[in-house]
Amino acid sequence: MTPDISVVIPIYNEEEGLALLFERLYPALDALRRSYEVVFVDDGSADRSVAMLREQFQKRPDVTRVVVLARNAGQHMAILAAFQQTRGTYVITLDADLQNPPEEIVRLVQAMDAGADYVGTIRLLRHDVMWRKAASRLMNRIREGTTSIRITDQGCMLRGYHRSVIDAVNHCTEVSTYVPALAYTFARHPVEIEVAHGNRAAGQSKYSLYRLIRLNFDLMTGFSVAPLQFFSMAGSLIALVSLVLVVWLLIRRIVFGPEVEGLFTLFAIAFFLIGVTLMGLGVVGEYVGRIYEQVRQRPRYTVAAVLEEGAAAPPLLGAPTPEPGLAAALPRTQRTPGPVE
Repeated sequence: MTPDISVVIPIYNEEEGLALLFERLYPALDALRRSYEVVFVDDGSADRSVAMLREQFQKRPDVTRVVVLARNAGQHMAILAAFQQTRGTYVITLDADLQNPPEEIVRLVQAMDAGADYVGTIRLLRHDVMWRKAASRLMNRIREGTTSIRITDQGCMLRGYHRSVIDAVNHCTEVSTYVPALAYTFARHPVEIEVAHGNRAAGQSKYSLYRLIRLNFDLMTGFSVAPLQFFSMAGSLIALVSLVLVVWLLIRRIVFGPEVEGLFTLFAIAFFLIGVTLMGLGVVGEYVGRIYEQVRQRPRYTVAAVLEEGAAAPPLLGAPTPEPGLAAALPRTQRTPGPVE
């Protein structure tokens, strides 16, 4: 039977908060009075997360599915692995830290019932540190200026997608991507709604400053060539200004003879031009690196096992990597060009 709703939850070292997540998630979904499934995807956890997911699967096998990745692939690759396993007409992504309450899922379902095929969310009264709020606002402005993606709150993973959007996303083969932005490009009727936001239930955020920077690089280089165009125009402008400067210095040398004044100014200009050149090379390197990763055709992620009703449950022990026998018994590998094998 095809469920109405699939809830996708990526898990990475969340053992401290999983019990509370289970306690709140299933009553919230039962209250919808709609058929549903919950697809947990463990992204190579090194704690007891896998063991706890198996226990929960044994309690509610009728509505619970667990996808176990062989190694850490990143949050968005984990979500894509779960998308391949979903069956629902509506697919909703939710973080495991309970900063977005499961009770808000009903509002996303209502929006999709009203005709939306993509439901973005905006967190009210965000419980985040100031630097993350400021960084989020800055990157939103940059993204909106360089791409056609219009996402007010890019850091909120509580989002809803219609099956038509999920099917389109599942046909994509990007090695590095940002799932909400990728899905947005396929949506015909996107909407945004406001949702509640709370403190993290337990543990610490898995997104460091470096990972946030990498995510925004993926956003800019994965959905636009505007950075390349910017440096092309900036390079042309700097070259023109440099030509004018050379002509001016040549005239001064002819009129006044050799001069030493302004030597340090020339050094400053030279260092500035070198810095701009290195930045431009870095941006070009980002695009070349993405092409390199794509043409290697390596698997985006490796699914070690899937726990689902009617299938024999493998002996997962919660180890960071699957047992050799488990990997041999249930090899499911997602290769870049196509769907799960």
